[in-house]
Amino acid sequence: MDDLNVTAEEHLTAARASAHGRSAHLVLQEPPLRQTVIALTEGTALDEHNAPPAASLLVLRGGVRLTAASGDAELPAGILHPIPQERHGLLALSDAVVLLTAVND
Repeated sequence: MDDLNVTAEEHLTAARASAHGRSAHLVLQEPPLRQTVIALTEGTALDEHNAPPAASLLVLRGGVRLTAASGDAELPAGILHPIPQERHGLLALSDAVVLLTAVND
């Protein structure tokens, strides 16, 4: 079992050292459920991509902007937000760590 605080700190450190400004770690995979910690440095973006059948984003540290055609959402630490069922992206407004929970087919 992963300690999310420790995992968040480890991957934020790795993201800061990465040329791409990000680091990720799969913390739970119990099909169809999948949970991933994603760390992004300020200004780093995950380009627009398709949404899984169901997903949510929990901001563990920092702040992010979830972008989608239906509207953007600025999410500070502590916020749990559903991922829209459309193409979307993610931008780190500050150094940030999120927990992505997704249900895949």
